[in-house]
Amino acid sequence: MQEKTKRIIREDIEAVRAYADCFGVEMPDLDENGEVVGLPAPYPREVAGVVRSGYRIHELALKARERGWPVQNPILGRNTAEETLKESKEMYAFAEKLDETIFHFVHSEATRHIDPLKGRELIEQSRGKGGITPKGEREFIQMGGGSRHPVRINATGDTPHLSILNALIAGFDGTDIGPVIHVHFGGRGIHDYRTKVVNGYKALQICAENKIYVQLDSHKHLNNIGGTDGMALAMCLLAEGLAIHAGLPRELSAIQMNIAGINIFADLALMRAFRETLWSDGLIVVPETFQSPPGDLIAEAAHFARMAVNAKLGGADFYRPKAAESVGIPTGDSMGRAIWGTENVFTNTYAVDIEDSRITERKAEILEEAMAVLEAVLHLPERSLKPKDITPAFWMQWKDTELIDLIVEGGKSGRMDCPRAGGWDLKRFVKVNRDPDGIKRYVPGYTPLGIDPSRVAVTKEDIQVEPEKEPTRPEKIVLATVGADAHVNGINLIRETFQHAGYEVVFLRGMNLPETVAEVAAEANADAVGVSNLLGLGGTLFPRVEQRLKELGLRDKMVVWAGGRIAEKEEEHQYYEEKIKKEGVSFLGVDAFFGPDSTPEQCLETITRLIQEKKAKK
Repeated sequence: MQEKTKRIIREDIEAVRAYADCFGVEMPDLDENGEVVGLPAPYPREVAGVVRSGYRIHELALKARERGWPVQNPILGRNTAEETLKESKEMYAFAEKLDETIFHFVHSEATRHIDPLKGRELIEQSRGKGGITPKGEREFIQMGGGSRHPVRINATGDTPHLSILNALIAGFDGTDIGPVIHVHFGGRGIHDYRTKVVNGYKALQICAENKIYVQLDSHKHLNNIGGTDGMALAMCLLAEGLAIHAGLPRELSAIQMNIAGINIFADLALMRAFRETLWSDGLIVVPETFQSPPGDLIAEAAHFARMAVNAKLGGADFYRPKAAESVGIPTGDSMGRAIWGTENVFTNTYAVDIEDSRITERKAEILEEAMAVLEAVLHLPERSLKPKDITPAFWMQWKDTELIDLIVEGGKSGRMDCPRAGGWDLKRFVKVNRDPDGIKRYVPGYTPLGIDPSRVAVTKEDIQVEPEKEPTRPEKIVLATVGADAHVNGINLIRETFQHAGYEVVFLRGMNLPETVAEVAAEANADAVGVSNLLGLGGTLFPRVEQRLKELGLRDKMVVWAGGRIAEKEEEHQYYEEKIKKEGVSFLGVDAFFGPDSTPEQCLETITRLIQEKKAKK
């Protein structure tokens, strides 16, 4: 019983112990005979008076299909159990007035995404932001969390299997492992791509053996950083291959995907392509977030309503309602109102089966690219694979180690690729364009390496790709996110903007200590350093960049700027906005700050001016 789980604990016992010490929780351990102790029984198991099991979530998916609209999957997790429960109760009140049971995604503290053996300093200096702590998970359940509404936690990152062990002990019904395969992996991380895939497979084995519901992988993550629908589908299918090897029941497996609300035909084609091909039983649909949200949040709510309509018409099992995205973690009241509004959309949208040649053509494009990518990654003959061929028996023709080797090679060779892939050891080549119809297509000449270009969707727009060139300006810029923050999409945009303007850019990607960024800037003799944090830790972390530069005697020689969010929570934003208006940004230790409403062009213009002003004073 639980033999795979016990084997993984034995193999990674030092990491398990480091997790326990780092986060102040009791984890399974080994006795004097090397036997695993402290491991709770698998689900179904009663915790805090409620029988927990991943099948509670599967039952909600069955309910969605029977009645004809999705069960809602809101995200809400605060920094403590008490605060999470308080806000959750406010959110639950809206659902319960509608007689709805929801599937609650409890957002977790970002530090758990880092290997506790290799990134302890980064963990300890980024504590208390991004959601509930590992200890808070356990307290939340004991206080009544997840009683009526099943809950899951996110366990992505360096060591997802450790976070899943914690969730099993706490009593969470489900988890988010994805992205298991996706080559973006947020930021730099602590380890390489192979370790990411291997640890993702360990997480899948633990979920399978303990009957934990899994959001297995995610089209959303790849979409966020410029990947195409066909590439994302191929990656999700590879993740399913690992899940089948792990023994995960398909009823406990779900795939997350984005819909954009721009083009109903494109959204329906995407959902149908995934449904036709996936082995996973569940489909979790998430609205695509504005990269630059409108100032009027009512307009943003209208955007989310469009996507809710498409999710219902596409037959999603779960749908994530969105509160205002231009602020941080929402309150229970604002998320509850999002649930209320979304339910109104679901119950007042007439369900109709839309048939159109544009849907059929787009679905065929997605499937063709996915099959081409799989053939290349798995070293199969070209045009040998059809969606109907991808069965559990198909995946079992490889050993699990062989499949992992093929996946890792696929990422490192550029066969699996997206424009802003974050892994330092992954080959990056492709370029895409978002066409007027809302679909991302490849730019001619920049299709995935090793894939027949005729088998992927290529834009017909006149896209001028600037060739990579040597910097034309003398100034040098250092860019990085600081703290346990792997959100690198925004800072990638800033990097591209400064490179196109002729600057030399040293890009450290995500998850850096502030002092490390300052030291790299000093070593590179940079003219400016830009840092980002989206977890609300800017007030603590940004001044440390300045302090280290002062210690090095370089603060007066460099422009320092920051971006992201200063406040993590919705209700805190107004305070900092007013503080900046009254006092400026010096309390952050920077010369300029660019919040969610800023554009890359504004950033470039301001920093260029500040650099020139600083040079003029020398």
